[in-house]
Amino acid sequence: MSMKGGGFDRKSKASSEVPSSSLADIAFLLLIFFMVTTVFQADRDRPIEWPEAEAAEKIDEKQKNILNIWLERSGTVFMNDQPFGMPDVSSFVAPLYAASDRALVISIRSDRQTPYIYVDQLQKELVEAGVVRVVFATQLEQSMQRERR
Repeated sequence: MSMKGGGFDRKSKASSEVPSSSLADIAFLLLIFFMVTTVFQADRDRPIEWPEAEAAEKIDEKQKNILNIWLERSGTVFMNDQPFGMPDVSSFVAPLYAASDRALVISIRSDRQTPYIYVDQLQKELVEAGVVRVVFATQLEQSMQRERR
């Protein structure tokens, strides 16, 4: 008498279903992983000499609704840490302003020694883009922001 197959019958077979009991744990671990590894890029401060002001008003907007435009002495414009030519400003800002439902506030951060012709050109580009909410950052505003932190 010979035995076929070794004599042992398997009572359990491999299941084709994915176990859902640990699915919540895996999702939670993935969520924690992405939260820990995500890096939010902040605008880098440019080395400028801030203009002074006797009074300043606090901007009551969320950070996502503020676009900082840096204008240097040479007339170089920086937005999102990228240099832009003056004629390219309106084509970059217009879609952002439209996408924000006209809630975007433009903060011009210019050096104290910047010739006014560059500031005027920048303002004309913003008018061409349809922007109506523009503020000028000053030394007083910067000190107010440091106190809030």
